Amino acid sequence: MRNLFVLFLAVLIASGVSLAKDKKFGKGVNLTESTKISKILEKPEEFLGKTVMVEGEVAEVCQKAGCWIEVKDASEKKIRVKVKDGEIVFPKKSKGNKIKAEGMVYELKLSKEDALEYYEHVAEEQGTKFDPTTITGPVTLYQIKGAGAVIDVPEKKTSKKK
Repeated sequence: MRNLFVLFLAVLIASGVSLAKDKKFGKGVNLTESTKISKILEKPEEFLGKTVMVEGEVAEVCQKAGCWIEVKDASEKKIRVKVKDGEIVFPKKSKGNKIKAEGMVYELKLSKEDALEYYEHVAEEQGTKFDPTTITGPVTLYQIKGAGAVIDVPEKKTSKKK
C-alpha cells in the first residue's frame, strides 16, 4: 500500500499537477472562526467596528493597484476588503482562488454624486463600462478594512526537462 502511495505521489509530481500553497498578505489571518458574508450584509450595524474573518473565493481584484479584493462566499454574497494603497498588494490574477481575509467592518455612505464618482473610478480601474443611470440616489456600502489575508495561490506547474 505504501508503495502505491509513493507511486501516486511521484506521478503527480512528474505530471506537473498544480498544487496550492497559502500565501500570506499583510498580517495574515489570526481569527480562527469565520463570519458569513451574508450575515454581515443582513445586519451590518451589528458588525460595524468589529474585526471579522471572512472566507470564500476571490470574486474580483483591483486591476490597477491590487488595493482591494472582493470575497464571495458559498451564498454568492460578496464583500469588498479594502486596504491602504501600497500597504498590501493583492495579486491581480488571484480571481477564483480560495481566500481568508481579516479586518474591521466599516460603513461607506456616499451621496449620489459621490457614488457616481466611486463607481466610475472602479469601472476605470477594472477596464469596464459603468452605466450612471444605475445610481438613482445615495448609496451605503459595507466593506472590510483589511489587515491581512491568506490566499491559496496555485504553484506554477513544474515541467520535466528532457
